[in-house]
Amino acid sequence: MGYLKSTPDRNGFFGEYGGADLPPPLVPHFKEITEAYDRIAHSAEFIRDLRYIRKHFQGRPTPISYLKNLSDDCGGAQIYAKREDLNHTGAHKLNHCMAEALLAKFMGKKKLMAETGAGQHGVALATAAAYFGLECEIHMGEIDIAKEAPNVTRMKLLGAEVVPVGFGGRSLKEAVDSCFQSYIGQADTALFAIGSVVGPHPFPRMVRDFQHVVGIEAREQFIEMTGGLPDIVAACVGGGSNAMGLFAGFIEDPDVTLYGVEPLGTSSKLGDHAATITYGEDGMIHGFRTMVLRDENGEPAPVHTVASGLDYPGVGPEHAHLYRTGRANYTAANDKEALNAFYQLSRREGIIPALESAHAVAFAMREAKNHPGKTILLNLSGRGDKDIDYVTETYGFSVE
Repeated sequence: MGYLKSTPDRNGFFGEYGGADLPPPLVPHFKEITEAYDRIAHSAEFIRDLRYIRKHFQGRPTPISYLKNLSDDCGGAQIYAKREDLNHTGAHKLNHCMAEALLAKFMGKKKLMAETGAGQHGVALATAAAYFGLECEIHMGEIDIAKEAPNVTRMKLLGAEVVPVGFGGRSLKEAVDSCFQSYIGQADTALFAIGSVVGPHPFPRMVRDFQHVVGIEAREQFIEMTGGLPDIVAACVGGGSNAMGLFAGFIEDPDVTLYGVEPLGTSSKLGDHAATITYGEDGMIHGFRTMVLRDENGEPAPVHTVASGLDYPGVGPEHAHLYRTGRANYTAANDKEALNAFYQLSRREGIIPALESAHAVAFAMREAKNHPGKTILLNLSGRGDKDIDYVTETYGFSVE
């Protein structure tokens, strides 16, 4: 049996990571979600509806672009980008949000709830809620609300209630905490549509399955464009949904090297980065076992990155598993490298990337010279519309 069919196991474990450690009131609700997903995952009706939505609403398939100018600048490997920035709403997030909303309708739910960091998941879920006629409640840290104002406006225009989260670090982790607390009282009528390959089972598996379309398309497109598979496949990793979507298309190809690129922030000091696999250790967070950045008290540590969508002190359990088994490699790019990549891709290719995606671009720019004659396929997981005000007001129009 292939990797994707056998992993995770029935209890949601990717090796030693994953599972569901839930408060007793939520156990029956997550059981209901698991059973509903198991029923519809191979349903011809569900798959037909999802394919229709992807083609006629989302605009899939998204293309692959050959980044010729950037490749020439860097020397060495040829760089390609899977253009999830061209997916409706501007990022990969809609791939699982439309599917989760379809699941919610199947379950008879009236409301979608979620956390968001950079706001892309929030925008995508608000879009899905509008499409299906559902209510929508989005929890977002106050720091991220200030940084990502365009996405807050979009969520509100789409009809979502945006709940500011003002405790703790006022960022993504706290948004998850806040949303879980609100969900406990609404679980009979709402679906907590977790925004990445994180959280209790079945979400790491479910979100990977819904994002797998990225890898399926990319594999076929790359072979059609070049006659073979890429040598290196790379994507940014916070929780890790865009990376798992792309990785899933190549995970059974042993000659393809997988790289997850974490945010190194401003330094390797705890609190200055969000590079969980690079500097973390095994632990529990938000109801599942994975690798976690922890402080001196054993609690999830404060994190920092210029990219709000990556500022999480944990990581998807499948990424922890792929790291431990050696199937995927994990490295990091710092804020300065990501900002430089943001400017360079904009000016050399006419593509303004999300700051999250810019970490993968930075990796490709850094590594290209080390792999002459090879190919690198990165996931351009989102566009930078949401970031342009923050970047230009904070850093101007070029990186120092």
